[in-house]
Amino acid sequence: MKIDDEKYENMMFYYKSALRLLETELDTLIYENKIKTGYNPVEHVKTRIKSKESIFQKLKNKNYEINCYNIIEYIYDVVGIRIICAFITDIPLIIDIIKNDKNISIIKEKDYIKNPKATGYRSYHLIVTFPVPTANGTKDIKCEIQIRTLAMDFWASIDHKIQYKFSNTIPKEVTNQLFKYSKNISQIDQTMVELNNIVNEYKEKAS
Repeated sequence: MKIDDEKYENMMFYYKSALRLLETELDTLIYENKIKTGYNPVEHVKTRIKSKESIFQKLKNKNYEINCYNIIEYIYDVVGIRIICAFITDIPLIIDIIKNDKNISIIKEKDYIKNPKATGYRSYHLIVTFPVPTANGTKDIKCEIQIRTLAMDFWASIDHKIQYKFSNTIPKEVTNQLFKYSKNISQIDQTMVELNNIVNEYKEKAS
């Protein structure tokens, strides 16, 4: 079914506005935390608006008719923000910063760090709503925030590229191998935390 182009573009305006506003909000929160604690847990932030093709495909996969209503109701990641940190211990800090913000409302959490996907994909996902002011009042727009380490982000990129090589389900043998090697990435995260703790101990002794 063909979606009305004008209605679609009008709807996307609010998603694009939400992305700009939420990115600014997160930048402010991170900067305020740095001033308060002297520490910035964030390495960098990536943002994106989901493509029309990806949105439509996701609706098809969920067996929903392609229209603006179903996009708004059932597609939570039209707006995507990815927060990358150095250490796995930074992730709870970033989650707390987000949860303590009065403008961001958490509607769903997915912990793929404690419960990795079958391929070994690890990340912490927050589905949130963020208010966008309009001439007719405020619209609460659903957005997805992903929080992961540099190592997890590397693995997610590999995982994504491999999955797109298969039009249907990934063969079990490939999934098993991916999960097996993902443990090496997880071990790197743990090792980096131990190294960081050693560095911090030396800094404390020197101060």
